[in-house]
Amino acid sequence: MITIKPFKGLRPRKDIVDKVAAKPYDVLNSAEAKEEAKDNPFSFLRISKPEINFDTTIDQYADEVYLKGKEIFDGFIKDGILVQDITPCLYIYAQTMDGRTQTGLVAGSSIDDYFNDNIKKHELTLVAKENDRIKHMKTKMAQPGMVFLTYKSVEEIDVIIDHYCKHHEAENDFTDSQNVRHQLWKIENENIINKLTELFKEHVAASYIADGHHRSAASAKVGKQLREENPNYTGNEPFNYFLSCLFPSNQLQIQDYNRLVKDINGLTEEELLSKIAENFDIEKIGANIYKPAHLHEFSIYVSGNWYKLTAKQTTYDENDPIGVLDVTILSNYILDPVLNIKDQRTDKRIDFVGGIRGLGELQKRVDSGEMKIAVAFYPVSLDQLIDIADSGNIMPPKSTWFEPKLKSGLVINLLNK
Repeated sequence: MITIKPFKGLRPRKDIVDKVAAKPYDVLNSAEAKEEAKDNPFSFLRISKPEINFDTTIDQYADEVYLKGKEIFDGFIKDGILVQDITPCLYIYAQTMDGRTQTGLVAGSSIDDYFNDNIKKHELTLVAKENDRIKHMKTKMAQPGMVFLTYKSVEEIDVIIDHYCKHHEAENDFTDSQNVRHQLWKIENENIINKLTELFKEHVAASYIADGHHRSAASAKVGKQLREENPNYTGNEPFNYFLSCLFPSNQLQIQDYNRLVKDINGLTEEELLSKIAENFDIEKIGANIYKPAHLHEFSIYVSGNWYKLTAKQTTYDENDPIGVLDVTILSNYILDPVLNIKDQRTDKRIDFVGGIRGLGELQKRVDSGEMKIAVAFYPVSLDQLIDIADSGNIMPPKSTWFEPKLKSGLVINLLNK
């Protein structure tokens, strides 16, 4: 069962919360982050991506970059931009985008649950990215970005959270530049906190990482390091938990995560389509964008035309949680044998585009000549994600995209206070 814990959140002042809270570090490159923060001295990007405080020649992994992030972070605290709550709290975080609201509980999640696989993973992590986050956390002694977790919904938890939101004023309520509304409530009532922690322990068998595999891995390893550095730890210290936002599964929606490839492996368009037709039924759509309508349906864009692809039944096994995935079908029958892309995690010829950008973004990048072919998916279902995590399997890279993203700097967990 899952253990969650309240904590003394470090949060932005109410009057500037919309200026401080920023996109997660991993959805922007350095140039995009620098542009986004250029007219905003309060942007948390200056802390989560501290290389933007230097010119473009800086090595973002240099010690001075991490130390600069700590300097700005400490300054935000000293200047009262970030203020810590006096008592341990749980927090409710609601996001509303395009008329749909998802509401999660911000809490500390146990690193023991992570190591014992009660917090389940569905993606592999890269050591270099883990080490980057470890260094950020250890330098600041803080977890600045929430891990996006989900769990199989429990009605009693839903009722308590819904009731609290309806009968209490939000601490923060603002709409960002992407027109996403962010609301945060603080729960400091011990009875409600105890009830929620008990319900998670009694009724939630596992939580699942939806987004933030590197953050969670790094947080757990930092916690383990701090335990080793503090052999008399009690288990109640903040470093025994990592900053997370837990959303019930009945509120989440996964978006498509699409592919672009720089070339078609020396083939002509006719040869490409002929090879694809061996395992897919193909229908030419033409210039109008075509979005896949169900599982095992794809669309590709090449040479100014969209094509609808329907995978033949011989390409997947309904009883195999990995083999039935569309990302697996694409890899096994197009990327590998036709386009000679063996490893999507390392091949420089492939790029990935979250569904939030729309299929028009795929078409634009092919039309520009930057890319040669685009492939669009129907989104993975949350049930598929949970089935794969429960089975101990790992999804192919870049299989899921969640929106909206959780704001960094909205709530921070200090590791030494």
